[in-house]
Order: sequence, then C-alpha cells, then structure tokens
Amino acid sequence: MSEKAVPRRKTMNINMGPQHPATHGVLRVELELEGETVVKATPHVGYLHTGIEKTAESKLYYKVIPMTDRMDYLAPMSNNLGFCLAVEKLLGIDVPEKVKYARVCLTELTRVMSHLVWVGTHALDIGAMSMMLYAFRERELIIDLYEACAGQRMMTTYFRIGGLASELPPDFDQKIKKILKRIPEGMTDYERLLTDNKIFRNRTIGVGKISAEDAINYGLTGPNLRGSGINYDVRKANPYSGYEKFDFDVPLGRNGDVYDRYLIRLEEMRQSLKIARQALDGMPEGPYRASVPGVVLPLKEDVLSKMESLIFHFKIITEGFKPPRGAVYQAIEAPKGELGYYISSDGSNKPHRMRVRPPSFINLSALPRLVEGQMVADVIAAIGSIDIVLGEVDR
Repeated sequence: MSEKAVPRRKTMNINMGPQHPATHGVLRVELELEGETVVKATPHVGYLHTGIEKTAESKLYYKVIPMTDRMDYLAPMSNNLGFCLAVEKLLGIDVPEKVKYARVCLTELTRVMSHLVWVGTHALDIGAMSMMLYAFRERELIIDLYEACAGQRMMTTYFRIGGLASELPPDFDQKIKKILKRIPEGMTDYERLLTDNKIFRNRTIGVGKISAEDAINYGLTGPNLRGSGINYDVRKANPYSGYEKFDFDVPLGRNGDVYDRYLIRLEEMRQSLKIARQALDGMPEGPYRASVPGVVLPLKEDVLSKMESLIFHFKIITEGFKPPRGAVYQAIEAPKGELGYYISSDGSNKPHRMRVRPPSFINLSALPRLVEGQMVADVIAAIGSIDIVLGEVDR
C-alpha cells in the first residue's frame, strides 16, 4: 500500500498597509494567513524615512530642536525636553527651578494629550467611533495651552537649551486649572463607553498578550512594558527635571494584553494630571532661562537694551556654541516609553554624532510576538495598543 499523502498546509500572504488607516501611518505589515489565523507577521518600515539624526549632525545645536518636534509629533514637548536635557548635560548647565517645574507640568500634559489621541484612535480602530470625538474634545484644551505658550498648536519648539523660548503666558495658571478640572470629567465618559463595554472587552481581553520575560527581551518600555507587570519608569528609575520631588504612582498590568495597556494609559493620564497640579502649585518665581552668556540666548528685553546681550545673541545665532569633547546619553519617560538621546561632541558647534532611542520603533519590533497565532482582526487591536507614531519609527 502506498502511504497516504499528507496534505500541504495552504497559506495566503497579504499586505496590511502602508495605506491602511489602522496602521497609524505608513507601516506595512506582511501577513501570512491560514484562514483568518496569523501564521507569520513581518513589519516593514522605511516609507517615511526623514534622516533626522544625520541631518542634526550638520546643524547648530539649537537648530536641531525644531527637528525633534517632527518625530513623535503627538508629543513634541517630550521630544524637545529629551534633546535639551542631553545638551545641557553635555554643557554642564543647571536650569532655574522655575524652568524645571514648567517643563514637568507641560510634558505631563503632553503625555495626557498623546494618550487622548491614542484612546480615541484605538477605540475607532475597533469600532467605537464616538470615542474619537470625546478624546479630541479634551485634547483641544491642551492644544490651546500649547498655542498660548509657544504660538503654535502642534510643532511647538517651546523648550530651549538652558530654559524656555519665552515667559509663561499670563493666563497659564487659569488654563492649567481648567484642564485639571475638565479632563477627569471627560475620562468618566471614556470609561462609561469602553471599560465595561462587552464588545470592547471581547476585542481586547486576552488579545495581543506578551509575557513579562518576552517584554523585557524585546526591549519594550512605557505602557507596553508596564502592561506585563514590569515596574520600570524612567521618572522613578533615573529622575530628571526634579521628578524626585513629585508624588505619583506607576500603574501596572497583570496580563500583558491590549485591555491592560488600555487601563494603564487611562491611569497614567490621572497620574500625569496629579503631577501637573503639583508642578503648578509648587512652581517658584524666577527667570525662564539660565544665565550662561555665549551659550543660552539672553532675554529679549536685554537684547533690545544692552550691547553685551545683543552681541551674545548675534554670536549664538550665527556661530552657535562649542560644548567640550565627550558623549552623553539622556533618557526621559515619553508617552510611548523610554526616549533617549545619545550625543557625541568633537568640540565643534555641531553634534558629531546623534542617535535617538525611539520607543515606537523598539516597541513595534514585538508586533510579530503579539499577533502570531491570533486572528487577523486582532492585528488591528494589537497595532493600536502599541501606540506607534511612524515619524518616530522612521525618524
């Protein structure tokens, strides 16, 4: 008797993206499917490559700041902060206490703004259309604050090496208090719509799971790591900008699935509002820039009235400044995880080398682990739960 032939498994290859709205940008995921089960997933990036790191090496240090806005364009002030802190470390500059508190306040509200976009788009991806409108309703309050501080609603470039671009607006306190009052009220709506919603729970609980061990091995950070129960937050592990003075909790998940990552981001918004309130209440009076002639731009009123300040301003704008030789790495807890800047100086007025550790890019590397063995519809939920911005992936 001849042996019975073993039927060969039939699979189908399809592309998800780079034009798919649920890929959150120009991400192409090559899926190998057996029926509707994902056998293999391969993310392809590079469609948006901007070359920011290499371009930075041809620019004066302060001219790099606007480029950082374009990476994670939903969290521009976080990007600004990481770069400014790295250059300040290279120069040995300590900024005034008022600057530290203002930076903490604004970057925590940036975290809230980023998470608002995430919860709105993530819920939209899996069918809850009205959530987008609710989330953007609250986001508008923070965008208005951005506009009051920096004159721009998105690419703010508000932080500067040694301080801030300008004094905080006169109604800064009132705007912050309005945000602190309104956003918790809005979050009540989010939870009513999603947290106990049967459809939302079915689409997220047990979907896109990753164990604590795998999360560490893939290098995940931020809510994606903490969703698997790992208590790591740069603000606690390596405090910067005075975070050691603030009281806040780091929310953790247990199952490492899409639903846990949702709950963590909601709680992170509450904790960020708590930090922003402490920063507002404890913010001291003082200058909004450090006084370091030749490195930090002088105050505008001094430029208009003092010859020395005018000269320093002219020299910094045209020639920049020259940090000592050396290299630094500065990490911050951005909304998507650990955002790090490595800058190497050869003593010239431009970075010799700059390398960014982008959380979106590294978190995205775990996508195959999240979706292989799951249904094709779960790929949408998994991609959304990672919370990527392709400007940071392909920086």
